[in-house]
Amino acid sequence: MGDADTFRDALAGTDFFADASSDTLDALASAGVERDLIRGDTLFAEGDPPDALYVVTQGRLAIAIANPIDRRETVVALMEPGDLFGELGMLDDRPRSAMARALEPSRVLAVPYEPVVAMFQTHPTLLWNVTRLLAQRLRAMDEALADSVFLDVTGRTAKRLLELADGKDQFMLPVTQEELAGMVGASRERVNKAIASFIRLGWLDQRDRQYSILQRDRLELRAR
Repeated sequence: MGDADTFRDALAGTDFFADASSDTLDALASAGVERDLIRGDTLFAEGDPPDALYVVTQGRLAIAIANPIDRRETVVALMEPGDLFGELGMLDDRPRSAMARALEPSRVLAVPYEPVVAMFQTHPTLLWNVTRLLAQRLRAMDEALADSVFLDVTGRTAKRLLELADGKDQFMLPVTQEELAGMVGASRERVNKAIASFIRLGWLDQRDRQYSILQRDRLELRAR
């Protein structure tokens, strides 16, 4: 399968472009450029002028915001294969509101804004897909806000570990302890203390970055 076909399939697999015609997808795919990243590479920084949206085809990236005082990061989202991001700058023509950094060797498809804007101008009904994507973003933000209000650090840590496990009882933590703390919204020390309490209670086992969930029902209860 050639690059154009690979790009086309990647775009067609997103909700954002799901209703686009074959000709439109071909035009967007021909404008796309593949970017390879190693762990730690910054795809774009907070405040950068935006010029493209991205679809993850391999690996995992963190969308993070840095505290202006101590530069500690809060991870607001994880982008995995099939996820699309970076569209906000196209909608409001403002600088990037967060940074995107590779958490592992990753590959993304970069699509310039210009052909995407042309698509919406020609087929305005496709803007409903944008509306749905923004609604998903708002729901995720509402859930994160509710977690910060109603769950303590231990509860948020349990919830993030369950999310990262993705239904598996044994999993490799795909982020560092510092990055996990950014996802929880707490210091690394407090997150480590929460994990230590799960291990002490027999709910969890840990060997470096390899985790085993021993009592999922207990973790799930603590995450509520």
